[in-house]
This record gives sequence, C-alpha cells and structure tokens, in this order.
Amino acid sequence: MNLPKIEIKKILYATDLSESARTALGYAVSLANLYKAGITIVHVLEESPGMDAAIRYHVGPERWDEIKKQHENSARSVIIGKQKEDSPAMKAALKEFYKDVSEKFENQTFRLDEVVVKRGNPVDIIIEVAEKKCCELIVMGTHGHGGLAKMMLGSTAQKVLKQSKTPVLVVRLPE
Repeated sequence: MNLPKIEIKKILYATDLSESARTALGYAVSLANLYKAGITIVHVLEESPGMDAAIRYHVGPERWDEIKKQHENSARSVIIGKQKEDSPAMKAALKEFYKDVSEKFENQTFRLDEVVVKRGNPVDIIIEVAEKKCCELIVMGTHGHGGLAKMMLGSTAQKVLKQSKTPVLVVRLPE
C-alpha cells in the first residue's frame, strides 16, 4: 500500500478570538513550523438574519449598524492592530502580530500569509477562504458543547468538518 506524501504549504487557522482559541493556534503554529507552511488567519463576524432583525428593531437600524461596525473594527484590532485592510501600514501591523505570536511559541517559526476578517456565515466563510487561498489544512477549535445547544445551533467545527473538501483538524478547547 502506497501512502500519499502529505505536503502542507498553507494552513487556515479559524478563530473566534477567544482566549481558549489560542490552544488551536498552538497546533496551527506547530504544524506550520513542521511543514514550513504559511498561516492564513480568518475571523468571521457572524450574521443571523433573525437575531439581526430583532436587535435592529430594539436599538434602531443606525445604532445596530454602528455596533456591528465597532465589532468588526475590534476584531480586526485584536488580530492585526488598528490598521484597516487596505492601509499602507498593514504590513507593519502584520509583522507586529507575527512577532507577538512568534515570541509566545518559542523555537517555532511560521509565515503569516494573511489575516481575513469577514462578515457572514462562519461555516461558509471558513470553507470559502480555505478554497480561495488553496489551503491544505484547516485548524480550528471547538468547545465541545453538547445537549440542546448543539441540537438547536449545531457546531461550526462540526459543520466545517462535514462540508469542507479541505482536511480539518479540530482541537478541543479548554472550558
């Protein structure tokens, strides 16, 4: 039996920006170091039409749009600093992020290819970015919630695992 040679040159790391998501980042960085691969980081600002409409009704459309924009800017700031995506200072911000992450993972180097912050359905966006960027692996965490919440909402990681053509490494995150 011949086993295929696995080459991983691009890893997509999907994050919800939680503290516990750093556990999955450790796996992404370790694998990037092992395979000398680059990492694309993606964070999705989830939109739920029903929830969106309910909140819009209670706070008004202008205030809700303002809140959503603040969240998007906050997410981008957590990942890359306060620079806009098209800003000339983007490379400097990415280098700073790279330096910060590199210091946390001693003796492990990796190449930060891109940071993507998008609004939409997390499952769709994660799969779309992985395919568009030709990633050979998706690394993401899961909190392992069960029971009613899982039945009603489902798990983003579970849905990505089922729908993605790209292999997915799901890391159980600490509670």
